[in-house]
Amino acid sequence: MKKVTLYLLLWLATIPTLAQQNKEHDFDVAKNMEVFTDIYKYLDLMYVDTLDANEVIGNGINAMLRSLDPYTVYYPESKVKELNQMITGKYAGVGALIRYNMQLQRVVIDEPYKDMPADEAGLKKGDIILSIDDSTMVGKDVSYVSDHLRGDAGTSFIIKIKRPSTGKTMKMKITRKAIQLPFLPYYGMWDNKVGYINLSQFTDNCSKDFRRAFIDLKRQGAQSLVLDLRNNGGGSLSEAVNIINMFVPKGITLVKTKGKLKRANHDYITSVEPIDTVMPIVVLVNNNTASASEITSGSLQDLDRAVVMGTRTYGKGLVQMPVDIAYNGNLKLTTSKYYIPSGRCVQALNYKHGKGGYVEHVPDSLTRVFYTAHGREVRDGGGIKPDIEVRPDSLPNIAFYLAGARDSSEILFNYELDYIAKHPTIALPEKFELTDADYEEFKQRVVSSNFKYDRETEKYLKDLVKLAKFEGYYEDAKPEFEALQKKLNHNVAKELDYHKPTIKQMIENDLVTAYYYQRGAIQNALRYDKQMKAAVDLLNNPEKYNKLLQPTEKKKK
Repeated sequence: MKKVTLYLLLWLATIPTLAQQNKEHDFDVAKNMEVFTDIYKYLDLMYVDTLDANEVIGNGINAMLRSLDPYTVYYPESKVKELNQMITGKYAGVGALIRYNMQLQRVVIDEPYKDMPADEAGLKKGDIILSIDDSTMVGKDVSYVSDHLRGDAGTSFIIKIKRPSTGKTMKMKITRKAIQLPFLPYYGMWDNKVGYINLSQFTDNCSKDFRRAFIDLKRQGAQSLVLDLRNNGGGSLSEAVNIINMFVPKGITLVKTKGKLKRANHDYITSVEPIDTVMPIVVLVNNNTASASEITSGSLQDLDRAVVMGTRTYGKGLVQMPVDIAYNGNLKLTTSKYYIPSGRCVQALNYKHGKGGYVEHVPDSLTRVFYTAHGREVRDGGGIKPDIEVRPDSLPNIAFYLAGARDSSEILFNYELDYIAKHPTIALPEKFELTDADYEEFKQRVVSSNFKYDRETEKYLKDLVKLAKFEGYYEDAKPEFEALQKKLNHNVAKELDYHKPTIKQMIENDLVTAYYYQRGAIQNALRYDKQMKAAVDLLNNPEKYNKLLQPTEKKKK
């Protein structure tokens, strides 16, 4: 009884302190709001130049939000459509990727989406956009052209393009419509018994299509599943829960969101009977797997329902909600953190709000241990760590430059356009291969163009020379440095031969995309996918798969 009385007295003693703190906080808020208003009032009245209120105050708002976290963003009325597109995955336009051609200094069509207005109108890869209605697109950047291609669903415009393969200038009428970005671009069977589903984002109602795809794979005889969440940046939390629910029983708490407002906290619990609770699953992830994708992969890992494979995920454990703002604006506001079944939060970065705001990585030494349903150790912070790490093959520097990131001559892009012009059709995505003769032709084009790029070895050598000179060792080692410089001279032909498999696959995938769209591109890429091969090998080894999900005796203790 004495202890209870003591606790009660201690608790009552804290009440005046808390009240005082709240009172001081409210005063600070009111004071700074008044100061901000006064400052802008005098700027508007007395500043030497006339100020644009939208710009100046807008900059102030954005600076304030930047000191918090990158996910809390203000959208004025003019940009609310961007927020809606991000939430729903839909926008009104023509349904095509466009890019800036560095050689032509024009915006061109890069990839029309299948059965979308651009595709139906006959636009092709490489078409140069000259004008949209009466507005010229010559000399404009990608953002400007994109704004003119988009508009209200049902509106039409005339696009004028030039097709490089024929040299002809053409006009087409295109009617915009609501575009749903392909969230489930491909699913299919692998080796007649492994199902594969590629999910690129968690948009509204995507779980319904996912459910249909999974049931179809089971009908085709799938005995196991590869769920590919690589490069999936997330989306709807509820859709993620619906998808997880297909593989785990009803009544399980998958996610808890916790924030400042307790009434806004929410538990997401599986609400329907699952489709399959025993089929072996491998979830593929990488460092671009984030948010709802981490909820999906992390929950399946925590419940020991799947093996997670690939590389560590992004680490986004923050939850946002849209809030209506005056004058038809919107604030996407971070309100809470989410916690998956083991109780961990995977947020990798701490956003500090003092000193103007800064970011602090959560070191592995400060992460905490949690346990899966079978008692396996998992940790919070730093995203989802795979059960099996499989790193993809890295892209060589020469391939990065050829892909258009830095090549002003657009050699690769032009070669692909010429190939498409010469070949009305190609083999199916899973069978198409560039011949050695085709690759040799491409190689000769690159060599004869005097193609150059920044090699990593050259950068490191220059840095080493600078360091040697700074420390006084260069003169003694000068002959060795000069000899090494000669050996590291550009030999583009040699590097094209050395990296032939990677560059050849890159060209093949670009070409397949032009003929068979995103679905075909994924089918083609899977043939060379190191992580996909590792996933299939694991699923074909039930003993190894089951052993991974079972705790050792030490872990049980």
